Amino acid sequence: MSVGYSEDSIKTLEWQEHIRKRPGMYIGKLGDGSQPDDGIYILLKEVVDNSIDEFMMGNGKRIDITLSDKTVSIRDFGRGIPQGKLIDVASKMNTGAKYDSKVFKKSVGLNGVGIKAVNALSKNFVIKSIREGLTKEAEFAAGILVNDKEYPSNGEANGTFVQFTPDDSVFGSYSFQEEYIEAMIRNYTYLNTNLTITFNGKEFISKNGLLDLLNENMTTEPLYPIIHLKGDDIEVAITHGSGYGEDYYTFVNGQHTTQGGTHLTAFREAYVKTIREFYKKDFDPSDIRTSVIAAISIKVEDPVFESQTKTKLGSKDMGPNGPSVRQFIGDFVKEKLDNYLHRHSETAQILLQKILESEKERKAISGIKKIARERAKKASLHNRKLRDCRIHYNSKDPRAHESTLFITEGDSASGSITKSRDVNTQAVFSLRGKPLNTYGLTKKIVYENEEFNLLQAALDIEEDMENLRYNRIVIATDADVDGMHIRLLLITFFLQFFPELIRQEHLFILQTPLFRVRNKKKTIYCYSPEERERAIAELGPNPEITRFKGLGEISPDEFKNFIGPDMRLDPVRLTKEDQIHDLLEFYMGKNTPDRQDFIINNLRIEEDIIDEEPATKTPEADMEELTSPNKSLVA
Repeated sequence: MSVGYSEDSIKTLEWQEHIRKRPGMYIGKLGDGSQPDDGIYILLKEVVDNSIDEFMMGNGKRIDITLSDKTVSIRDFGRGIPQGKLIDVASKMNTGAKYDSKVFKKSVGLNGVGIKAVNALSKNFVIKSIREGLTKEAEFAAGILVNDKEYPSNGEANGTFVQFTPDDSVFGSYSFQEEYIEAMIRNYTYLNTNLTITFNGKEFISKNGLLDLLNENMTTEPLYPIIHLKGDDIEVAITHGSGYGEDYYTFVNGQHTTQGGTHLTAFREAYVKTIREFYKKDFDPSDIRTSVIAAISIKVEDPVFESQTKTKLGSKDMGPNGPSVRQFIGDFVKEKLDNYLHRHSETAQILLQKILESEKERKAISGIKKIARERAKKASLHNRKLRDCRIHYNSKDPRAHESTLFITEGDSASGSITKSRDVNTQAVFSLRGKPLNTYGLTKKIVYENEEFNLLQAALDIEEDMENLRYNRIVIATDADVDGMHIRLLLITFFLQFFPELIRQEHLFILQTPLFRVRNKKKTIYCYSPEERERAIAELGPNPEITRFKGLGEISPDEFKNFIGPDMRLDPVRLTKEDQIHDLLEFYMGKNTPDRQDFIINNLRIEEDIIDEEPATKTPEADMEELTSPNKSLVA
């Protein structure tokens, strides 16, 4: 049957309707607040970015942020939005001061879209402009104006106030995590020295910019004092740690570009070129950059990002009439870093020794790497380990951020996930048995051990982290002692050889339900004994209760519920307090008396209410408890 196609078929959506129907176009993913790139944090960032832009233009030295339940308020002390345009700024697309580069030469915001997205996606949105003794206020609900008024400011300082509550009809059940907001605020202060930001009364300020960022975020001692270089529209901080991989913090106009972009590519290239010329040796780039820890911030006029969430810079030039990003960063690094190394011979000597050590190790395993690559290629051809997806993280597909690799153990578990997954964005890597404990081993083992060699090849991170194929690497193991031990061994592997994956928050633990509680009318999946008790109370007497002891026990049809849009993931994260070497030495090193005493003192008996059989926790389980989402390693 043909469908009628006439003028009535053509619909024009109001601006707020379009945003609410297609939120991903404006804020990336929605999420529930459990991950730092979830939509509710993008809403907050869009508002704060406007206040930061005011500070960058020399207006206002303080921003106050408060969070009360699900409502966020932001007050800056800049010039205040011109009041005759207040409603337009909040509710008319393509309206904003950032089109005038004389007013906002190097702003973060794009095209006046951000604040409108916050308005449209909030069930309540209030914006005020306090300016020259008068306050203009407008209130919206889901992007629709419900009230506006003017009144005297009564001596209140100039500036802008925004308050919003994300709409749960769009975001579903969500909650703000204060630690994510604090991390965002710290980055703002590092990039805007002497700006004070308060969050629920707690004050954040940085005096030394990116130097403070590295000092406060490094989890190992630097091999040499941090090299801190500053110039017009650029700031760089560099040092080396003692581990593997490369670790970068990159920013453009105050925006944390977690996916890097043209500025990171230019910096990595310039750093290698400068080091080669300084030492007059043609070192391999990987030897120069192994263990590097660096931060770079640049300011670009009219920046072009590869998405509305602004996580990857696409600009090739510093501005309409400026040099290329590559030339600008290359010239700066060549001059400043070369001068620094000439003036600090002790640092230059330590850096040279580090490069030579990396070169020695690389040459020692070069033959093994060649064999390992061939082995990985053959395994890929026969599809023995990896069930790949169609959309990868390094693609330009709008769903690239959803790309996920599940690391599973056992045929039944990998089979359930493989049959349940979204083949577009979800891949499965199947382990065979327990992985090796890699603590204290060199990177040679990554190539000699088949499981780890093939995992590295699946992730495509041997040569360059920028080639990472999946945004989320999810450890999916049973919630028993063996599963937890495998989880711990995998975390050890990533900490030992690819800590940047953890620092950049790519590694997660999949939470699957422990219980299913159901009656003839309803099924409730429960992730803890407490949730099970609530489900029993909700469903009434004598519901059917099933305990899942392994992933393989969950049918593929049911598994779809647990790896879909509402998938529960616990991010594995590192903080300043988490010293990698000390953590691995204590938990994964030799069985020291200190660890034996710790395990004995922390053993406890837990009773299984369903099976009514007591289960004594083993040492492996206690070690896993320490890396649970409530403990320091992944807290």
